[in-house]
Order: sequence, then structure tokens, then C-alpha cells
Amino acid sequence: MEMRRRYIRGGVMAPLNLCVIAMMVSAVTSFVTPTSSTSVISGGVVAESSRSYTKSGVTMPLSATVDAEVESSSKKSSFKFDNYDKPIVLLGLSSEGNELQRLALSLSASLVGNNPQTMQSTLDKLERSQGALLVAEDDDDEDNEDAESKASDEQQQQQVAGISLSAVGLDEEGPFVLDAGLIGELIREKTLSLTSGVVVLDFNHAAFHNKEFEVDLIRALSSVAKQLYEELGLLSVYVNVQPDDADSGMSDKAKERKDMIEKDVLIPFSDYEICVKNEGTADDSSWDNIEWELQRMIGRALLAPPVVGGTGTNSADLMMGLNTFFLSLSFPHVEDASPYIEQMCLDVDSMEYRVDLLQAAKDYLAKASGDDDSCNDKDPRFDILYQQQRLRFMCRPNAQRAPALPFAGSGIIDDALPIVYTVRTAHQAGTWPDDEEGIKHMFDLLELGLRSGAEVLDVESAWDAKLTDKLMKRAKDRHTSLILGSHHVVGEEVSMDEAIELYRQCRMDGRAHGAKVVLSINGNDNDEDQLAYKASIAAAKMDKPEIPNIGLILGEDGSYSRILNPRFTPVTHETLPFKAAPGQLTAAEIMAGRLLTGQVPTERYAILGHNIAYSVSPQMQGSAFAAVKLPHTYTRADVETVEEFVEGPIWNDDNFGGCSVTIPHKANIIPHVDVLTDAAKEIGSVNTVIVKKDKKGTRVLIGDNTDWKGIYNPLRRRIGDKIKSGSYALILGGGGTARAAAYAATKLGLDRIYYNRTPEKAQDLATEFGGSVASSLSDDADTKNSLGAILAENQGNVQVVISTLPAAAEFELPEWILSSALPIVFDVNYKPYNTALLLQTTAKGCDVVRGSEMLWEQGVGQFELWTGRTAPYGVMKKVVLENCLPTEAD
Repeated sequence: MEMRRRYIRGGVMAPLNLCVIAMMVSAVTSFVTPTSSTSVISGGVVAESSRSYTKSGVTMPLSATVDAEVESSSKKSSFKFDNYDKPIVLLGLSSEGNELQRLALSLSASLVGNNPQTMQSTLDKLERSQGALLVAEDDDDEDNEDAESKASDEQQQQQVAGISLSAVGLDEEGPFVLDAGLIGELIREKTLSLTSGVVVLDFNHAAFHNKEFEVDLIRALSSVAKQLYEELGLLSVYVNVQPDDADSGMSDKAKERKDMIEKDVLIPFSDYEICVKNEGTADDSSWDNIEWELQRMIGRALLAPPVVGGTGTNSADLMMGLNTFFLSLSFPHVEDASPYIEQMCLDVDSMEYRVDLLQAAKDYLAKASGDDDSCNDKDPRFDILYQQQRLRFMCRPNAQRAPALPFAGSGIIDDALPIVYTVRTAHQAGTWPDDEEGIKHMFDLLELGLRSGAEVLDVESAWDAKLTDKLMKRAKDRHTSLILGSHHVVGEEVSMDEAIELYRQCRMDGRAHGAKVVLSINGNDNDEDQLAYKASIAAAKMDKPEIPNIGLILGEDGSYSRILNPRFTPVTHETLPFKAAPGQLTAAEIMAGRLLTGQVPTERYAILGHNIAYSVSPQMQGSAFAAVKLPHTYTRADVETVEEFVEGPIWNDDNFGGCSVTIPHKANIIPHVDVLTDAAKEIGSVNTVIVKKDKKGTRVLIGDNTDWKGIYNPLRRRIGDKIKSGSYALILGGGGTARAAAYAATKLGLDRIYYNRTPEKAQDLATEFGGSVASSLSDDADTKNSLGAILAENQGNVQVVISTLPAAAEFELPEWILSSALPIVFDVNYKPYNTALLLQTTAKGCDVVRGSEMLWEQGVGQFELWTGRTAPYGVMKKVVLENCLPTEAD
């Protein structure tokens, strides 16, 4: 493959090789571009790279080259959420804090679980493929005179901490820009992927410091940005660095360059945006929050897009679930909320970021109207985004009710409290001007909400259809935010029919994931405060799919409507000096009202099993109920037979909410439930009983199985969506958990091989779930039905090992399975924390999944089935680990 750099030579470019910078742990944080190397490594042989750049035999000036390449591009390839496996792009201008490179390195490391071995393997692959010339970072410090004498020792200790692919560089020949076409080639041949490095387009790279080449570099790098975004469909994030310190290290020239290209390059060729002030040069821990925010943003961007009426991860059904609350902030500056954040986070599931109430919003309007003097050189657009980040950072240490956000590999972000991004107009109980110009700017700010990765975007349903369509299309095509269609009627009453039509209007032609209608009443003599609630129920029956409807009444007369509304209720908090709106109640007041009126009864839950004193489920589920302020109880039901439980007080209590089921009762409970889910039917066991009411109010018992999700979810995060042909799951054991493992492996798309000391049980699994039975774990390809023979015959490899064997068996894998490509090893035992199998495979460098992770994953699934809302993932995980981690005595 030809390695292509475009050298800038007085308006002419000449190609050279791609440069990849590998950050080493021992290196300093400041970034140094490659210096003197002009060769590429080709199959272990150093080869001189070409220095000519011609098209049809003619060397072309930069402007003609860029224009021609853009015009000759193939059809555009927009960013796709599902199965995204391309590099991520960071573009912007760094200060002396080297923000873009540092973020690229930390992000690339986190995308592979901060595994140095994996990153080293990736670098080796890039090297072998002629994809890169690897250059370790040099140390800039003047007092580093002894570096050379230590180099040999340090080389042995260095570990790769991240991979950054710089699209612009500077060497002894001068500044150069990477050919975007090369990145496309490397992506198509799978050399570059989501986990093989982050592409950086830094418009304040050292190459820009020579004024002679600045204009040409801007043109060339802008062309690359356009091609990566529009043609290759790469997920691009604008890192908006704007230090507020005069000595921050960003020159006036760089600031001018940023102002010049922001609207035409940095914003149009990116989908998301993260803001950085002085964190890159600060001595405190604030930089950690910036790295965390970028990871959160990428995690959201790579979620499956939300489905209207859908369930599961990133669904309105859970995010706007039963007994969930969001707190409406009404401060002109987010920092004003800091004294109250800790207590507020304990009671709510999301924070509403009211953009229209910010001082920055007023500055935004003033600047838009040309009144720059009143802004004092501020950038209100930046300030609006940055304050939202500050809100996230303040909530982060206290976000115990936050749901799980999957993030690449084995990672889960469990401390990101969701944000509802709102710009409320003046005639809908807000302050934003709703004249024609004001509405146009409102939609600009709503798009800014999408760029921030807001979990929920409140979109008023009454405005310009074209602007609304444009926003909704962008939200659907390039973002994963949930859309909450809303409408407020202020100062006048509407009829029931009109209220129903408002709910239907808020569905936004079937594009909104939730609908919120807020009405006004002039009195409450005939239960007018129930109008919004009753209209929401009636409207839900008229359109499919059903979405969460939120119905409220404004003012003190509407306080009871907030108790009636079952989902995603806006609240105030007792610690706040004032309410955001008249009639608002606290979450505690609403829950007390729901208890008094019977809307939220105290439900009884239990774990059903025998000899289950060891079970962590009561602590896990009890802590989860307490975290979200639900009044439910969860106890152990230790009985020898299912009949004892079914005939007992818990099962027959009117407030029985459901139960977990463990050994030996998972199959025996089946005759006692009314409905089985597909998973429970296929697996042949029930680990979860859910209680529902039918239209007549009769109790319906549903048997489900979340064990398979406890296996599926951790493995899905580690192996992704794309399973290569010949990838096998080796399933050890033949009991009920092995059946859940077989079901999970099938859902993951893995072929299955079963091994058990009782071959008949393994054969039963193969008959029901498909796959092969191994007579032994020998690698002898000549022994019929051995593991080695099955793999050889099918040209396969063991990608995953799932052991359902008891820990007391002290099973270990044959060494040959661990001698080449290391499998992911899943041991379902959560006590002891380290089984013989886990000790063996961890020592070999395998990625392992412990039974403790399966426990909280299946428990999260149970909690959400019982409660109809998001689970406090971090709380449940913490409780399990506290009870499972080995002690000093162990």
C-alpha cells in the first residue's frame, strides 16, 4: 500500500507516509510531533516512501487538488449507530494543554478497556500492515539530560497507554497533511477500527505556526475533515477549547483561526461537541471530568437508536418510567446550584437543564441581535454547552440513581445522571422569545442539545414545521437522544377533546418517544386537576405504538396532578430557596401522596430457593428499592418445595410484587405462573416472577428468565455485534445455567460446543439449542468428537468459554486452549470471587467475567421488570462487590 502524506510546499502537496503516535506511560503529557523519520516499515524492512504527488502525471496546486478530490468523491456515507467499527475523529484547536492529543490517547485506551496488551497488539498490527510508522513521544523538558542513559531501561518498562493518529504533522521536510483516502483504505481492510486508535485533526498543531503554510494547511485539513465526516461516515467530535485565562497558551492567532473555521468546518463536520476551558493546563483533577465526559458522549453516540414505543436500553419506557422524577433547575448560572446538588441527586432520576433561564441564553440572544457590547467578548454558545457539562460533573459523585450506560468493551458508565435539555418559550411557561427570529434561534439551541449528547431533548410541538422536521431528522439520523414532545397551555382552559388532541400533536407525527402536556385550569370544583391525567389515558388508547404520556396542571390548583402523573414528573426540592414553578412539589411529597392514595403500595418481593443464606439478592434488591425511594421489601423464602411458598403468605399477599427464583425451584415454579415469556420457554426455567393486573384487575403471574441476560450483556459488551464465522462458545456443564448460557450464546451469534461429564446432558443441550458435543477437551484432531477435532473440521476457534461448573470442581482448561488466541472466560460462580479457572486464565491474560457481574446484570433486569423504571446500576453493582470481594481473611 502506498503511504500518503501531502507535503505543503508553497501551495503544492507531495505525499509521504502516515504517522501514528503511540503515547507511552513514561512520556510527559505534552505532545511532540514526529521529527526526522521519513520511512515506513514494510514487513520488517525499512523502505523509503515516495515523495511525489501527481494526478494524471501533473503535480497539482493545493487548491485544485482539494477541490478535485471533493468533487470526485463517491457517494456520502453517513454515520451509522449499529455495528459502528470505525475510528473516532477529534477535531479542534488545542492550547498548550495539548487537549486533543491527550483526549485521543485516553479515549483510545478506554475503548479497549485500558488493556496495554491489546493496545500493543494493535500497534503491532498497524506496523505489519504498513499502516503506520510508530513514534514514541519525546520529552520536552530542558532538564531531561539523563534521558538517553535511562532509555534502554525505560524501554523495557514502557506500556502503550493510547494510540493517536494525527492527520497533520511536521518533520524536517516541513508540514504535511494525511491523505483521507488512506484512512478509508485502512478502514476497508480492517486495519483501522473503533479500537485501533483515534484520528486527530488539530488546527493548532505546530505545523500551523509557520505563517507561510497556514492558509494551505487550513484548506487541506478542512478537506480531510469533510471527507472523513461526509464520505467515510466517521463519528466526529469537536473539542471546543476556549481557555478563559490570558496566559492559557492559546495565541491570539490561534483564536482568530478558530473563529474563522468554527462555523464552516468544526461544527458542520462533527456531530458532537465537548467544551474545555482551563482543564488542560490545570493542576487539579478537573481533567479527569473532561475525559469522562468524552467517554460518556461516545457511549451515548454508539447506543442503538431509540425506538418509538420500544423497551430496554435507551428507551423512554424506562427513562421516563414509573415513579421517575426530574428536577427543574431555574438558576441563571449552573454553579449557583452547587450547594444543593448532593441532596437533590438523592431524590431525582434526571436534571432538567433550562437553557432559557440561563444568563448565557440572554447573552446568546444579545449576540444574535448584534449587541456584542453586552456580551463582553463572551461566547454564549460555548457557555451554554460548558455549563451543562458542569452540571454533569457536579452530579457525578452523587448520581446513585443513574442508569447503566454501556461503553465499549467491558465498560459501564454508571455515574452519569441523565439531563433533560429544554428551551421553553414565553407563551409556554418559559422565557425564550417566540417571535420568528426567536424560534429560529431556539431550534439552533435544540440542535446544540443534540450535539451535547443530552439524554432527553424537550421539543415544543407547536412551531415551524420545516424547522421541526429538520431537527427531528437530524435527531433520528445522527443522534440517540430521546425526544419528548411537549405543549403548555397557559392562562386558558381546554376541553377533554382538545387535551387529547394536544397529546396526539406531541407525538410529533410518530417521531417523539414521549409526550408531555401541561394545562391550565381556572378552578377545581369538579376535579379539573385530573383533566391532564384522564386525557393522557384516553390519548394512549388512540395511537400505536404507545409512548409515555406526562400530564400536569399549572399552578397551585394543579398540585394533585403531579401526584396523579405516574411517569417522569418535574419536581422541586426542599433544599432549594425557591420553586421553579407554582404548584411544584418535591419528589418526597409526591411519593408520600402516592402512598396515601394507594397509587404506590408497599409491595413484597422475595428470593425463592433452598439453602440460600448465602444469597446477595436481598441486599442488592433492597438497596436498589431504597435508592429510588420505593417502599418495597425483599426477603428470603427458603423452602424445600415450591408448594410451601405458593401456599404461603408472601405469594398470596395482595401486595405481592414478584420474586426471584433460584435453585432448586427454577423449573418447579413453572406450573404456578400464568404466562411464560419466550426466553423462559426456550430455556425451560424461570428465575423471575412478575405480577401484573389485567383489564379487570385480576392478578396475572408472568414467568421470565433474566439469567441469560446476565450472561449475554457482559459478553455482548466485550465481543460486540460482529461475530466472525467459526467463533465458538465452549459451554461447560449441563444444568439450568448451562441452558441459559446456550440461549445467550445463540443470541450472540456464537456457534456452540458443549462439554459435560454426563454426555447425555450435553447432548440434550445440543438437541435443543443446536451445536456440537465434545467427548473430550483434547486438542487431538484425529480423535473423533474431541474439541480439537470439532474446531479443526469447522476451521473454528474458541472465542468464549462459559463455565457453569461448581467452584468446588476446581476445573481448569487444558493449556492448549490458552496457547494462541485467548478466549473470554466466563465463570458463573460469584462465590468464591476467584475460582481455580479464573486464577488460571487471569494469569494467562484472558479477559474474564465473574459470576458477580452476572448476578448484578440479571438483578438489574429483574428490578426493571418489576418496577417499570431504570435501575440504579451503580448501587446494585456496589452491593454485590461488597459481598463478593475476598476479604483479608480469605
